[in-house]
Amino acid sequence: AGIPKPKVYVIEDSAPNAFATGRDPKHSSVAVTRGLLTKLDRNELQGVLAHELSHVRNFDIRVMLIVAVLLGMVALISDWIFRSMFWGGRGRDRDRGGNPILLVVAIVLAILTPIIAQLIQLAVSRRREYLADASGALLTRYPAGLANALRKIAADKDALEVANKATAPLYIANPLHDEPRFLDGLFDTHPPIQERIKRLEAM
Repeated sequence: AGIPKPKVYVIEDSAPNAFATGRDPKHSSVAVTRGLLTKLDRNELQGVLAHELSHVRNFDIRVMLIVAVLLGMVALISDWIFRSMFWGGRGRDRDRGGNPILLVVAIVLAILTPIIAQLIQLAVSRRREYLADASGALLTRYPAGLANALRKIAADKDALEVANKATAPLYIANPLHDEPRFLDGLFDTHPPIQERIKRLEAM
């Protein structure tokens, strides 16, 4: 993969899944579940590991951290503008009648900005997953390995016991088996498995 060998950990869990973490290739780790090692064949396992190593090589953890910080700053600035208009303008409003249109705009921005920021962050996350899929497939030169692995992971009925909503975005596939919800695609950290498989099979 052209990067230093990451630390490798095995999670004692029967659900097949994996994730990578680390701020750069020199300080990275890859974790795989026992279920991944026992339920996938060699080509599928290589596909998953190539996907995770691609996250490391593409600096995805750092990219997502920078995106989160920048969007967080935008949300804070929006909140600051709202507060300064609401509280700073109250005294002036009594004297001049104020501008209710500006206040309404500030309220709308304060409500929508964090939501829009989250949607942008999730969209970037989904794009990075597609990139890791493609990079991993190029690394192994066998896209079907990762496609078959994703198919098996999606079909597996075991829920990953160690996963929670905070760590779920790290994994190669959503480990929580959540029920589908309205507008799920917008609020997912990962693209739909079937779409990922379709793109891999088209390579």
